[in-house]
Amino acid sequence: MRMKQAGFSLIELLIVVAIILVIAAIAIPSFLSSRMAANEAAAVESLRTIQSSLTAYAITYPAIGYAAQLSDLGDGGMSPCVASTIRACMIDSILASGVRSGYSITYVQDASSTPSVGYIINSDPVSRGATGRRSYFTNTPGVIRYNVTAPAAMTDPVL
Repeated sequence: MRMKQAGFSLIELLIVVAIILVIAAIAIPSFLSSRMAANEAAAVESLRTIQSSLTAYAITYPAIGYAAQLSDLGDGGMSPCVASTIRACMIDSILASGVRSGYSITYVQDASSTPSVGYIINSDPVSRGATGRRSYFTNTPGVIRYNVTAPAAMTDPVL
């Protein structure tokens, strides 16, 4: 006569672990893809925020035009923030640092005239294929362009 077993057998536990691993193998690629899509949407929104801030900066400081560097739009981590030409208090310090949501943001002011009348902004994934697939580009007119294989430029398709 056999005694009644208390608990699960090793085979039953192995089957449960195998089922969990199969479900994880199906879910992880989908999770990573949705995370990259969220990072890309955040990168586009960051570009739009910077564009709006640059326009406000150029209106507020007409003798300067567009900001000399991205950090000039930030709050400098100060609270309360007192606006000036080198700390405009228009974007947060994380965005002003140039890295946000897996993307690196590069800002270049057109310093060929005073006041500055142009700029170029690039937003590239920190690790292409892991933090994002697309690179983004925008300049003074405000049209956002993208490229899947390389840093975006003026000749790439419009978003």
